[in-house]
Amino acid sequence: MNNGSDILDYCYISKGTIWHNGAEWFSKEELPFKAFMKAAYQQRGISYPKFFKMDRLSKLAFMASEVMAAQTPFQEETALVFANRASSLDSDRKHQHSIQHKDAFYPSPAVFVYTLPNICLGEISIRHQLFSENSFFIFDSFNVDTLHPYCNHLIATKKAPAVLCGWVDFDTETEYEAFLYLIRNENIPTHYIQQLYEQHHDST
Repeated sequence: MNNGSDILDYCYISKGTIWHNGAEWFSKEELPFKAFMKAAYQQRGISYPKFFKMDRLSKLAFMASEVMAAQTPFQEETALVFANRASSLDSDRKHQHSIQHKDAFYPSPAVFVYTLPNICLGEISIRHQLFSENSFFIFDSFNVDTLHPYCNHLIATKKAPAVLCGWVDFDTETEYEAFLYLIRNENIPTHYIQQLYEQHHDST
């Protein structure tokens, strides 16, 4: 039985700490989200000014993918399959605030463009020049059994040599979580992936 060795890489982010393949990669628990992301960006040594224009959901997804890409660069046909609970609620709130009063009606195109959760997939695709399948699902919680059949199909039918998949959820400054993992084999047992997620989720 496959023991999970075909998971090439994984990253977990929550509450001011980033774990990479089970080891703590960076931690600034005292910082608010924006400052934490900037500090992680600097730690990673990235030069990508567009990062600072992204919404918070995209920054979260982007940073998790950057930590992983440093070790395992993505092939251009790597598929992206993400899910979350809050959709684009953080940007939706900002957009709603800008339009709810007729005397202060100032919608921002820079905010409106992020009122779809799958925009974070586009940000990663642009950064890594991916030309691949991508999907974003909305679920109550992370459950690998709901994602895995689609990921398996992409690999089994050779539509993608690998899939970057997982959970990227941003609700508030203190309620955010990313768990991304890269797979290349459709036979990885789902309980192994669920276990990786839960060992981090339950400890934060």
